[in-house]
Amino acid sequence: MQTARLHLRPVVYGDAARIAVLAGDWDVASMTGRIPYPYSEDAAHHWVSGLVEREEVFGIEYQSELIGICGFTRHPNGDAELGYWIGKPYWSRGFATEAASAVMTYGFTKTGVRRFLCKHLAENPASARVIRKLGFRYIGNGSGWCEARQCELPTLTYERRRPWTMSIRALAS
Repeated sequence: MQTARLHLRPVVYGDAARIAVLAGDWDVASMTGRIPYPYSEDAAHHWVSGLVEREEVFGIEYQSELIGICGFTRHPNGDAELGYWIGKPYWSRGFATEAASAVMTYGFTKTGVRRFLCKHLAENPASARVIRKLGFRYIGNGSGWCEARQCELPTLTYERRRPWTMSIRALAS
């Protein structure tokens, strides 16, 4: 997939070293649910190798360099959970919003997702801004595991339903 500034492509085994460096930064890992800290290249290899069919995961490239990951996990009921992270040197440039928007369009039109769910740690206002820009609607508070911190933390959950115009186009194609 191509956006105005980004190229989104499948994650490959060779990405593990770069993923470990970027996602292994405490400021990145500590704001995610699944990234451990410290994050080794071996752990990144294990993650890439363990991706399953219901996971649609894309490497985000800017100027031919991997800067983050964005993707979703499909559920049997037509929902999907959206996730993303951007390496710290690339924060505050709109890359997460741009990549997630493209990934959601792909999910709605190509894979039949009817609703995206997304959550962020309550203490992560940057993710809250991305989620709002993507048109999500707040649906409740909860808690979620943070692998880097090894504990449950308060989260906010949002949803975005497939626009009816997309569902018509998706059915027609």
